[in-house]
Amino acid sequence: MTSSALIDTESLIVEPGNLEYGASCTSFYTSAEKLDHYESLDEVLAKHCKNEKLRTVINDMLNVCAEITDALRTTLVTVEGIDNAFGDKQLSVDVIADNLIWDAVKRSKVCREGASEEDPVVRNVDESGEGEYTVCWDPLDGSSIVDNNWAVGTMIGIWPKSTGLIGATGRDQVTSLVAIYGPRTTVLVALDDGAYEFTYGCMPEVSRRPDGTWAQWLCSKHKVQIQPDSKIFSPANLRSAQDIPGYRKLIDHYIENRYTLRYTGGLVPDVYQQFTKGQGIFANPTTTSSPAKLRLAFEAAPFALLVEKAGGKSSDGVMGGSILDVKITSVDQRTALCIGSANEVDLFNDYVLGL
Repeated sequence: MTSSALIDTESLIVEPGNLEYGASCTSFYTSAEKLDHYESLDEVLAKHCKNEKLRTVINDMLNVCAEITDALRTTLVTVEGIDNAFGDKQLSVDVIADNLIWDAVKRSKVCREGASEEDPVVRNVDESGEGEYTVCWDPLDGSSIVDNNWAVGTMIGIWPKSTGLIGATGRDQVTSLVAIYGPRTTVLVALDDGAYEFTYGCMPEVSRRPDGTWAQWLCSKHKVQIQPDSKIFSPANLRSAQDIPGYRKLIDHYIENRYTLRYTGGLVPDVYQQFTKGQGIFANPTTTSSPAKLRLAFEAAPFALLVEKAGGKSSDGVMGGSILDVKITSVDQRTALCIGSANEVDLFNDYVLGL
């Protein structure tokens, strides 16, 4: 078996549930088998990322994801006593993750500007004048569930100097990364020909290279594909179903057709599962009484780039077009979002938007 066949997402095992006791009709398990060899981050980037500066910034961001991993393992989750730009109390882990990313962006030889969801202002970090990229990040998505010790994550979008952030679209991103911190740390990265997953800190038996060195990151999935149809649904902002009859009907459709509910309330785990299960739909429509909370530049655009590179689809939740085509007019711009398996996004546009 070659490393290019790490996981066949279409061969996920589907087990029938025990209907007598009202259990879910399906459960989804991986059929991935252990390989004799896994490619390192550097090996994969050499083949699937032609731009040298882009390889540099990807390495910089993966290095800081490793630092955040180690920090999360040793930090108590407490209120820090300071507010972010929106008046929300920051947690210790939020502050640590944000500071680590700021440090990484400032150290980087290729970063020009940075912007954090915690303080949504684009700031110049390019002392040499040779920086190439604008990096936008949500340092630790899932503040409301991290105290439960549930999976949380980091989302990063990277734009070129030629567009910057304001006035650009998500499609202008040169890459995006989404890290998930759970029992393991894995990071999805958008490369030239698709979405790849890298796993941090694997056992020596698989991370040792032939020359005796150790690979900190190994490629655990090559060119992930998201199937057009799904039986997994993640319905966010359910309050809006009171105001949107179409969303209520869509939820009924999921239940009547025995979809499996997989929802944590954290954007990263709720969308990331689409790459491990090879299918899924995340829906977050908005209304006046249930307004948009997701940030376009920090959350929606980075994830949409990865999903669409994997064969999935996104909707802006208003006109039904790709979220990647929405122009970024402010750093803290909010948006509705539907993202995942292509046919399921079309179904959302049909039921909710009437398209």
